[in-house]
Amino acid sequence: MNNPLLNKFNTKYNTAPFSEIKNTHFKPAFEAAILSGKKEIDEICSNTENPTFQNTVVELEFSGMKLKCVSSVFFNLNSAETNDEIQKIAQEVSPLLSEFANDIRLNEDLFNRVKVIFDKKEELNLSIEQDTLITNQYKMFVRNGANLNVKDKAKLRELDKKLSKLSLKFGENILAETNAFECLITDKNELKGLPEGAVEAAKMSASEKGKKGWLITLDYPSYVPFMTYIENRALREKLSKAFGARGFQNNKNDNQKAVLEIVRLRYDRANLLGYKTHADFVLEERMAENPLKVQSFLEELLAKARPAALNELKEIEDLAGEDGIEKMQKWDGAYYSEKLKKKLFDFDDEQLKPYFKLENVIDGVFTIANKLYDLKFKEVFDIDTYNKDVKTYIVTQKNEEFVAVFYADFFPREGKRNGAWMTSYKDQWKIQDDNSRPHISIVCNFTKPTETKPSLLTFNEVTTLFHEFGHALHGMLANTTYPSISGTNVYWDFVELPSQIFENWCFEKDALDLFAKHYKTGENLPMDLVQKIKDSANFLEGMATLRQLSFGMLDMAWHGKNPKNITDVKAFENKAFDNTQLYPDVAKNCMSTAFSHIFQGGYSSGYYSYKWAEVLDADAFEAFKENGIFDKETAGKFKEYILSKGGTEKPMTLYKKFRGKEPNSDALLKRAGLLT
Repeated sequence: MNNPLLNKFNTKYNTAPFSEIKNTHFKPAFEAAILSGKKEIDEICSNTENPTFQNTVVELEFSGMKLKCVSSVFFNLNSAETNDEIQKIAQEVSPLLSEFANDIRLNEDLFNRVKVIFDKKEELNLSIEQDTLITNQYKMFVRNGANLNVKDKAKLRELDKKLSKLSLKFGENILAETNAFECLITDKNELKGLPEGAVEAAKMSASEKGKKGWLITLDYPSYVPFMTYIENRALREKLSKAFGARGFQNNKNDNQKAVLEIVRLRYDRANLLGYKTHADFVLEERMAENPLKVQSFLEELLAKARPAALNELKEIEDLAGEDGIEKMQKWDGAYYSEKLKKKLFDFDDEQLKPYFKLENVIDGVFTIANKLYDLKFKEVFDIDTYNKDVKTYIVTQKNEEFVAVFYADFFPREGKRNGAWMTSYKDQWKIQDDNSRPHISIVCNFTKPTETKPSLLTFNEVTTLFHEFGHALHGMLANTTYPSISGTNVYWDFVELPSQIFENWCFEKDALDLFAKHYKTGENLPMDLVQKIKDSANFLEGMATLRQLSFGMLDMAWHGKNPKNITDVKAFENKAFDNTQLYPDVAKNCMSTAFSHIFQGGYSSGYYSYKWAEVLDADAFEAFKENGIFDKETAGKFKEYILSKGGTEKPMTLYKKFRGKEPNSDALLKRAGLLT
């Protein structure tokens, strides 16, 4: 069988030939690529020459490239365009990949060759990047069991296989639960309060499924407006409870056992490797360094945010009381928050949406990237995609120099998980004189266009697009030699800096004037609305901060202690939420069973990093505000030391090279209005 995944991609820019790839190609491609990878490792180990940086460290770095290519295509599709067949293949190949990874990490001959280089690295006159690479490789072996005895190495392999399958299953269950729920409304009166665009989108969703009426789902573009605007409290309750019950319904998609097993296996793995907890293992390779520092960081912010959050909640409760609601519930939060915002600032998201046509916002991020970093984006139609909705762009800089291929996938559909993320199909690296450029993608779930309106974004969706595009810039502007430390391959509590800092331009008039134009008239967003965006930037910031802290504390509760005695997921979660809970508990809802960031994604013991990176981004953006938000010199330094350097040096070293000093948390507290 001719397998396009195993051939050199015969496409412009060597992009993935999606239309030629069939599901049946994946498993044979994985098996062949693993065999090829094993052969490359064997050649390194059997080399009779003494270990050198080139014949060991570099050869190891560039081994398994075909497998990385197959994996990136497959697992990105499993997130953005999955189906039952792809999910079945994922369950079959994940243990193979786990086994192969352990074949490398537990290979004594390979480790010994790397150790020879590591032990004498001071004598080798290595560059900063080379020093980082050999240090990372050595740590990779040690942190993954190279020093274990034979029996413990076998245990580690078994743990990794189980964790790999459980993580996949967790995500599949959430997707199935999200897709399984539908709320069909046949009486238009029940939609009172819902904006016209959301009503039209619900009608279109029903029509696409061959149904009459208005279909509401748990996909964010459907769920969020519903919870924000629907006057019918009983319907808000129904949707809220359905969303909160995902993975917690004692059915075939239940995730309670998976949660308990994942945290126990992670704890066992950490213990096996000599660490007290999974959090201790993870945080050794983070800016935060250890669980104690993370806990102190979260508690310091909690002390500032909780009083503000309680005051904000009182304001919302008073407003709800005017409607006769004696006790606020979770399904009342978004609805009365929006009413309070309208009351305090005399505007709401619906007034802003006509100015945020998706195509205009895309042009906006491109224009801002051009003003800051001299990048140009040209939409092209000859790059293969996995779905007709995916847009493709060629990114260039001065003198038309090729920078990257950029994919953008904006709308929800069945087979695509909720949320928004940046990913890559190919990293950047250098071999001799060839600077091999990256293929970067962002995937979102925005409001779809309807028969009468284009895709009009909420302001929250605008900031989401800027956030993911900030990640994309980190990937696109990568300029390092080695793929494992290129682009977003940095410490997890540093990776959110480029994304979160880019959100700041959404609040600046000079930036908004570039793209916030009425989709019918072309008029700029009026100055009074720009001012209201700025005035309301800190609206309910105490509650928003408390919410993020609650997720970080739940993450650390699961991973920062021995989980062996936990038997009840819900009871444990409630205890973790003790100091951050604002609304009454809903017995049939559970956060943990749908907490994909930590049980499916890479954020276990790392959810705190969103707030950690906010300290960095608030401090970093101060430099732009001091010098001008489009100041070329400041942008040039940010590009040179943050966006292009990847993980070549320690994050704080790179940050200080950009900023000239360590970050100050006062910038975040000041921006959030929490500085007293």
